[in-house]
Amino acid sequence: MASTVEPTPFRSASRDLLDSATLIKQGAEARVYALSTHLAPPSVYWPPSSTPSSSNSTPFPPSPALILKHRFPKTYRHPTLDATLTKSRLSFEARALARCLKAGVVVPRVMWVDEREGVLGMEKVEGWSVREILGGGAEGEVEVDAGEAEEEVEEGMERLDVDGEAGGVEESEGWIALKGAGISQEYLMAAIGAALARLHSTGIIHGDLTTSNMMIRLTPGKAEAYDVVMIDFGLSSQAVYVENYAVDLYVLERAFGSTHPASEGLFAGVLEAYGKGMGKKWADIERRLKDVRMRGRKRDMTG
Repeated sequence: MASTVEPTPFRSASRDLLDSATLIKQGAEARVYALSTHLAPPSVYWPPSSTPSSSNSTPFPPSPALILKHRFPKTYRHPTLDATLTKSRLSFEARALARCLKAGVVVPRVMWVDEREGVLGMEKVEGWSVREILGGGAEGEVEVDAGEAEEEVEEGMERLDVDGEAGGVEESEGWIALKGAGISQEYLMAAIGAALARLHSTGIIHGDLTTSNMMIRLTPGKAEAYDVVMIDFGLSSQAVYVENYAVDLYVLERAFGSTHPASEGLFAGVLEAYGKGMGKKWADIERRLKDVRMRGRKRDMTG
């Protein structure tokens, strides 16, 4: 009787890449990994009659570093529902990034989408988050709680120069680099506001606008000294109402107040540049933002 050979289980390339990548962030919906390259080192075959020489050998250009976002299976959901939701959210995030890039919004380039494994491969953005630049610390550090916020503001105002000498921020590596490029605090806030206006002009709502989800990348040799790169579109959606834009702004405003209490006043510069970028739409968005703020304050008072 002939023996049967069990077929080898399918294993995707994304799974192999995840196994070789480094976990850098764990969230409720996804894990984020860093990978130095997605290509194996090339090998060159030299025939026995030939020997490699520096004159005729051409170095291979390095492949770009990557970020892998893995929407892992949720065991609390029915497998069919989980697979459908993962596919839908992954596809929308990839389409949102592509749409933003086409509209001139600086976002990571999408390298590939693996719906089966729930993996999104993106270009790794080299730089610093706005959170780091504004003195909120690197990702994963404990943020100041509400009880310590007042003391933090007092200490921050003593060591920071709100007129721009110290940029209203701690002397982080990113801020030192920006100062070296002649960039002021006000200019940085205006650039963030302009980037948000370009994003909202596409009709896309980020859904999780925090200073951790905005990166600053230096661009030597270009007209602008740096880019404001929007990242993590996992909660993005299509705008339907004016309030959608206002809520996006309100989330960022709260992030400034909680993570960077000494820099909370800087948000006015963000809104000023945002308003200019949105043009006639800004009047309605501004009115709705005031309503959202009022509802937020009432929730804070009532718990």
